[in-house]
Amino acid sequence: MLVLAALADRLNREAGRPAIPSLYFFTDPKRTPDPARIAAKLPRGAAVVFRHFGAADRAETAHRLARICRARGLILLIANDPLLAHKVGADGVHWPERSLGRSGAHLNTASAHSARALARAKNRADIAILAPIFSSRSPSATHPLGPLRAGRLARAATLPVIALGGVNARTAKRLLGRGFAGLAAIDGLTDA
Repeated sequence: MLVLAALADRLNREAGRPAIPSLYFFTDPKRTPDPARIAAKLPRGAAVVFRHFGAADRAETAHRLARICRARGLILLIANDPLLAHKVGADGVHWPERSLGRSGAHLNTASAHSARALARAKNRADIAILAPIFSSRSPSATHPLGPLRAGRLARAATLPVIALGGVNARTAKRLLGRGFAGLAAIDGLTDA
């Protein structure tokens, strides 16, 4: 986890130090059944993106994550649910590409999988999460962009871009100097 955090911070410095988290932990109900355990280990200033996918216990888990994030100085984003974000006092909302919106939240992030999606995100989000960069276990990661193409997209974007998809301590090194403002991971942080 520390190696990935250091690489994320380096990318953020290379991008001119935009005032955003450089490291994002994306939860997944199947791959991270206990997201609080991972959140409790994240370095101060990292972000937790709670993707609940409509889980029955989403409110309870969101409240638990909110308590951990406040205590540890982490940023909490709730995926696709501004009402839940408001209820738990989250810092913002993360929007899937297919339902990109804009909430009154302090921070809005948006998933993007193409140049077109990055262009749409610039008017509705503060940060874009570009994915998948590398092969990953995510069911949506069918065609990785690769570091070269993803880097071109990140450099051309008009908002900070975070790399997601197959990102771990080994693959993240291939993203240095490519225009990313940070890293996001699921397995790359759970395996640490």
